[in-house]
Parts: sequence; structure tokens; C-alpha cells
Amino acid sequence: MMNTIQAIRDDFAFLDEWEDKYRYVIDLGEALPPFPEDARDAGHKVQGCVSQVWLVSDRGEGPDPVLTFLGDSDAHIVRGLVAIMLALFSGRRASEIVSTDAEALMRSLGLDEHLTPQRANGLRAMVRRIKQDAQSALTESV
Repeated sequence: MMNTIQAIRDDFAFLDEWEDKYRYVIDLGEALPPFPEDARDAGHKVQGCVSQVWLVSDRGEGPDPVLTFLGDSDAHIVRGLVAIMLALFSGRRASEIVSTDAEALMRSLGLDEHLTPQRANGLRAMVRRIKQDAQSALTESV
């Protein structure tokens, strides 16, 4: 069972030290569901990440479909960040995904101040990719 974004927020608020928060982020990544080996290819790779990040999106039916995402990375912290983004976006309607402010979440967790610039840019690239998938789901269903 994947963590909800509220559970992640609550856990982050409970942890005082950044070392503990990093460990928690790594634990979130380790709890990700297995990623399909055949999706570790160029088509599923998120461009703009220093670490390798792969993302698969699955689109439901209708004019505002629910999108679910699977993701993985070859780096421990980044896998955890993938888990946080999946908790934020996966299982939500395309219109919700497009209007969700991932940067606000990162600020509320304090991650914006504690990630290296490369990781922060990679995270933004992943958010862009998720939002593009949601936007095309909305556009294509019209």
C-alpha cells in the first residue's frame, strides 16, 4: 500500500533531524512497488534528471481520466522523491494533477532547501513529465 501524501506530510513533521528525514525518504523509495524491467528504456526515462528516473503512466477512461503512475530510479534518495511524487499525483484526475502545486509541497516539507540543485531540477523534470501526461490525457479525450 502506497503512502498517502498526508501521511508523508505528518511523518515529515514528526521528524526533527534532516538525517532522519533523508532516511525516511530512502525508506519511501524502498517501499515502491516493483518497476517493470521492460519499461527501463529511453521512452520511459525522464529527461533532465542526473540520476536515471523512469516513469510509466496509465490512463483511465473518460474526459477527465484518473492517471496512475509507476516510477523508479537508480539512486536511493531520488527513488524516495519518486515515491513522494507518486503519492502526490498517482490515482488522481488529470485536471487535479495539472492544477497541483508540487513546488508548494516541496517547500512545506522543506525539501526545496535540502536538495542539491541537480536533484531539485530532476524533481521538476519529473513533475513536468507527469503534468504533460495529464495535460495530454485531457486534450486527447476532448
